[in-house]
Amino acid sequence: MNRYDFVYLFDVKDANPNGDPDAGNLPRVDPETGHGLVTDVCLKRKVRNYVAIKHGNKSPFEIYFTEGSVLNRTHLRAYQKVGLKHELKKLPKDVEKAHAITAFMCSNFYDIRTFGAVMSTEVNCGQVRGPVQLSFARSEDPIVSSEHAITRSSVTNEADAEKERTMGRKFTVPYALYRAHGFVNPFLAEQRCFDDKDLDLLWDALLNAFQFDQSAARPAGSMAARSLIIFKHEKPLGSAPSHVLFNLVTITRQNESKPARDFSDYLVVIKKDDLPQGVTIIEKP
Repeated sequence: MNRYDFVYLFDVKDANPNGDPDAGNLPRVDPETGHGLVTDVCLKRKVRNYVAIKHGNKSPFEIYFTEGSVLNRTHLRAYQKVGLKHELKKLPKDVEKAHAITAFMCSNFYDIRTFGAVMSTEVNCGQVRGPVQLSFARSEDPIVSSEHAITRSSVTNEADAEKERTMGRKFTVPYALYRAHGFVNPFLAEQRCFDDKDLDLLWDALLNAFQFDQSAARPAGSMAARSLIIFKHEKPLGSAPSHVLFNLVTITRQNESKPARDFSDYLVVIKKDDLPQGVTIIEKP
């Protein structure tokens, strides 16, 4: 496994990319700069959902964090595989058996061997530090959150039949281009059996993250992956620091006199002439 750094670009048009439940589901924003934010947790959720759809949530591509799952019940599968009974909140004292339990979770669940997981619950399966990490995504420009009043024409109970219809609020971002950074640690990848097939699936999931994520807040076509710029290092330790490579990707507005409303309003440039020796660029799609 090589070391990888990558820049992930996606945009949103007339949708809410990542609502903040602490702010009435308003799009997340940096309060000091006004730039929009999308959390790493949100992006990882979309990767998990795509992998589950593509592989039917079957081993070795099961998803650990799924809606409504009971994690302790999932952990018991590892103990059954190893042939042990669990002790409350404790891993087995035998190091090999403890390793076997954690290894079972990594080998069966794609998101554990990719992103890691803390599994030290009542049925303890240890902790895994994942080889793949993502940053928050940040919009290139400050965003404007549009507020829309909506009504519901139906009521819930007979007693409310004569009342006025209920009102609500819906928030959208007219347009924003978001940028996130990511990293693949080859040493952790080796420890967690994260292989090239898993890596290819990660790239595929990022490029198709929004194809099956449609909802009332994110209608079809309102969000799209625009570019995945991957820096591949020859050496596992890397040939250049991550920030040096990320700085090679610059994004500028084509016309500053009007607000951006499409990806074509931006110019994305990769300074390939400044690429450090030992690093190659892979552009997707």
